Amino acid sequence: MSTEPAAAEDPGAAAAEEAESPGAEEAAPDAEATTDTGESKDEGESTELSETEAEIAAQRELRERIEQRKASKQGPIEAGTKLSGTAADLLAAVRAVESGEKPVASAFQEPEPARRPAPARAPEPVRPQQRGVDRAPAQETVEAVRAVLAEGGAPPALAEPTAAALGDGADGQLRADPWQLLRVTGVRPEQADGFARALLGAECGPDDERRGRAITVWLLEQAAVAGHTALDVAALNAALGQRAVPDPDAALQGALAEGDALVFQDALEGTEVPGPRTDDKAARGAADAEGGAGGEDGPGGEDAEPERPVRVLIGLERYALAEESLADGLARLINSLPKEADDTTEPEGSDWEAAAAQASGSAAELIRAAAGHGLVLHSGGEEARAEPAALVSAAAALGLRVCAAAHSADGRRRLARATGADGTAVTVAGLLSGDEGPGRDAEGALALDLLVVLDAPQLDVETAAMLVESLPDGARLVLSGDPGVLWSAGPGRVFADLLSARCCPQVVSRTPDPGPVGELTSGIGIGELNQVEAPGKEVVLVPVRDPAEAIHRTVQLVADSVPRAIGVPAEHTQVITPGHGGAAGTRALNAALKERLNPGPGRFGGFDPDDRVAHVPAPGRTTLGRVVRADAEGLHLECEGAPVVVPKERVEREVRHGWALTAHQATGQRWPAVVVVLPGDAAQSLSRPWVYTAFSRAERHLSVVQGVEQALPRAVAERLWKDRTTRLQTLLRPQVPSTTA
Repeated sequence: MSTEPAAAEDPGAAAAEEAESPGAEEAAPDAEATTDTGESKDEGESTELSETEAEIAAQRELRERIEQRKASKQGPIEAGTKLSGTAADLLAAVRAVESGEKPVASAFQEPEPARRPAPARAPEPVRPQQRGVDRAPAQETVEAVRAVLAEGGAPPALAEPTAAALGDGADGQLRADPWQLLRVTGVRPEQADGFARALLGAECGPDDERRGRAITVWLLEQAAVAGHTALDVAALNAALGQRAVPDPDAALQGALAEGDALVFQDALEGTEVPGPRTDDKAARGAADAEGGAGGEDGPGGEDAEPERPVRVLIGLERYALAEESLADGLARLINSLPKEADDTTEPEGSDWEAAAAQASGSAAELIRAAAGHGLVLHSGGEEARAEPAALVSAAAALGLRVCAAAHSADGRRRLARATGADGTAVTVAGLLSGDEGPGRDAEGALALDLLVVLDAPQLDVETAAMLVESLPDGARLVLSGDPGVLWSAGPGRVFADLLSARCCPQVVSRTPDPGPVGELTSGIGIGELNQVEAPGKEVVLVPVRDPAEAIHRTVQLVADSVPRAIGVPAEHTQVITPGHGGAAGTRALNAALKERLNPGPGRFGGFDPDDRVAHVPAPGRTTLGRVVRADAEGLHLECEGAPVVVPKERVEREVRHGWALTAHQATGQRWPAVVVVLPGDAAQSLSRPWVYTAFSRAERHLSVVQGVEQALPRAVAERLWKDRTTRLQTLLRPQVPSTTA
């Protein structure tokens, strides 16, 4: 590893670095929802259909179809009617405890109801809506909302997003419940409190039940931004207390009664202990009122039987239903593969075996695993992507309808080169929207026998549910990815949960990433930041003392040193840094790089023709491109070879300069040369997955501009993933048997 001397400049004070996800920053202190995800959450969602509208519309319609399992949320929810299964039973149990009808132990001691079997056939997936449909709120609705906002002293710019979030009658909803303003992205509780005080006057107070319900939902939304699909009830109650909600239990029960949130009881594996594992005051209030003993049959009686420990979770229904749907769909795939496919003595089995015999090592293992199982997991680094590519080629040679999906357009191109068949390589977004891939059959399912998904750690729970629901009975699904990279920008940790659940065969690649960069990242993956031999300056360390020096050295590397010494031009070199803000975040670095590489006045929202940009049409979706021109229609971009027009009013929240990205924006893509910038004020935001992800984006050359000193090896050795609370493992447990490779 080469080291360049730092310039002799006086160190300066570094500003606090912004995290990649502003929502995650808010969720962390409130709901223990810290995360390393969601670089684009601060971008906001457009109220009009964007380039990904087909996918978004399809996901929305899928959720609506799933939600038909429960009735409309008008009025209080009664267990067993508007909710079903575990959710209904648990809500009834919580209410019985609070009303005194049941002591806490007996309320939760009923055995967990058996989950319904996997559906016999795939539900018909909803076809994406056509592009170009105008979903902007009606102008009269916007004007009515603007009038209410003016009365409450809220910015008029919130009128359109508020009308879009609340729908028809938004003005009446705001007057009846001013805290509904919290449903608008970016609005914080203290701002909603001020708006409510202006509208309600003396009637406004911190103990208002409307406030408690709204903040409960807001906290769950912030937890979702941080990657959680649910929160432990004790953590949620603590967060409500931090937000000055006088009676967190009443607020939580109000949100449950209104159907804004769902409650779940998940059994924990381990030693049986008496009573449920929960600190929920509402759940133990009735037992406390009876003196902590329920008589001979109560929790303290001699006849009481020990119970399995449980955790009580609270979640938003959209993510709860997505996880339920995903678990059911995975069970269907696992159980619906024709039996003859398991017998290699059959002709089809012989064909698979012949295909495996032509491969070697992990690729042959993967082909054999896919031959006999409906769901297979494959893990490995960048070089290991050749193994699922070999599976795709083998399946196509057998006459199967096969498709391989990557997270990004760059990943799709690399996959097409590996398979030698461009028609089978798509992006996940393109496959779901119908813009890429084989299309759908007569029943609405994807016309596929085998789907291979690369970059599987980037699948959030809703996208994964959409994919699985779209596959027909008898189809095979192979999820492949590098388990060391950052998790998805959206809620969930699907790939990690499936690896932990061990519900299907797992093939671990034995193919290492080559060269000094591969050797370095392989060490990082096991917690070691090693010195590596880099005779061709494949890896260079550039120490700096302050953010100003970091920016100066970064521009020098991109514009001069890397092109001259390595032969990689500036347009093929990518800068990666931990956050958007701070003295050396993406904003500061992009400003300096633009001044050097494409100076101009920035006449259209700070952009000029040929500026390198990152387009973020929706949270977690980043496409890279360049500015072509600007006119009355908006900012014209070329992203991944396709023309994109961003209306003027959406430019500020959807488009950033793209010379410097966050690690999440860079996930799923690679460049010939990468410059990773780690200023001193970024030390606390570093973790092993972040470093692994950023460093492994480099193909030929990696420069590390760092002022964090020993914080870097400590982060690699000690800071693992910031855990996420999810339910997928629990949902899979009773449905499928444990399987090991």
